[in-house]
Amino acid sequence: MSDLSVQIGALTLKNPVMPASGTFSEELAEVFDLERIGAHVTKTITLGLREGNPTPRVCEVNGSMLNSIGIPSKGVTAFLEKVVPFYRRYETPLVVSISGNTADEFAELCSAVSVDGVAAIEVNISCPNIEEDGKAFAIRPSSTLDIMKRLRAASHLPLWAKLTPNTGEVPDVARAAEDGGADALVVANTILSMAIDIETRRPRLGNVMGGLSGPGLKPIALRMAYQCARASRLPVIGCGGIATASDVLEYMIAGASAVQVGTATFIHPTAMLTIVDDLDTWLRARGISSVRDIIGTVADGEEDLASTMMAVAQ
Repeated sequence: MSDLSVQIGALTLKNPVMPASGTFSEELAEVFDLERIGAHVTKTITLGLREGNPTPRVCEVNGSMLNSIGIPSKGVTAFLEKVVPFYRRYETPLVVSISGNTADEFAELCSAVSVDGVAAIEVNISCPNIEEDGKAFAIRPSSTLDIMKRLRAASHLPLWAKLTPNTGEVPDVARAAEDGGADALVVANTILSMAIDIETRRPRLGNVMGGLSGPGLKPIALRMAYQCARASRLPVIGCGGIATASDVLEYMIAGASAVQVGTATFIHPTAMLTIVDDLDTWLRARGISSVRDIIGTVADGEEDLASTMMAVAQ
């Protein structure tokens, strides 16, 4: 078997495959061995109770998915009492995803989940900031820098900044997250989208707009992962439209050190296991001993292309 382990800052993962937040729960332990994946990433939690958005919350669009779930949450107290103890039985690292409406909420929540059994915190700074008229923290470099500094001061744990594709300043936002104290970048969250039922002439989501995930998001998120890997020294975790080992390889060749699988798990609950096995098969077939050897090997210049072609010919 090839060496599938990867390094995300100080954290070592047995393989680069993990779930995207919101697509994974404790119930999957009844479907497959949760020790098989690189990390466990929880559904995003909030400080207090949250009901979420009006229904319908999900619809299919051209093989992809729109969702406007609204981050329903039972709050941090219930999470610490019930969810964290469940994952403590596993050796696989636990990554807790958090969201806040304000910088103060975010910082309080970040501090609250910095407990034994949590290996890292994924800070969903791609969520709306009500202090900035609903604009996501990660839309601008300045707000990204400010929130990451607050969160860095609130926790000793590694912080993974989850970025948004709804910005035109991707490299600058990536550098701002790094300057603010992030330990890794999760690239990226869903892209703001919309669908309409032509018979009723109503939006297909109760909240009108929602986030696009699945295959339709992949080219955008892949481009972002490539940009972030070059703009920042932080490890990048690719997220968006990953359903096969080929998708994982694209992200890693572009510069990602690991990936998150989301929508594919809704279709095939064991998709992550298939991806891990197929990734190993692909590496062994090409005599590549470690998956780390392919990270950032994209031939994006004439010299790189020539070297790649020579390696393939040999």
